[in-house]
Amino acid sequence: MDDESSEPGSYEYAPLRLPTDLDTLSAQARLSIAAEYGGWELAKVRRYADGTRQVTLRRKLSNRLLPRLSF
Repeated sequence: MDDESSEPGSYEYAPLRLPTDLDTLSAQARLSIAAEYGGWELAKVRRYADGTRQVTLRRKLSNRLLPRLSF
């Protein structure tokens, strides 16, 4: 995970590559869990010709202890 900046209101980003064998419903479930329990939101999705998806999640930097992604 990369911290873009430590200024108030800035975000940290987590790039994920979702494999071709992961169906849309399963991908939605995984991303929903990350959003619900980790405070992540969807920043960008890119779909490639081979069927993989590059997903970028973001969340506001916080002093609270938040769980990391576990995909």
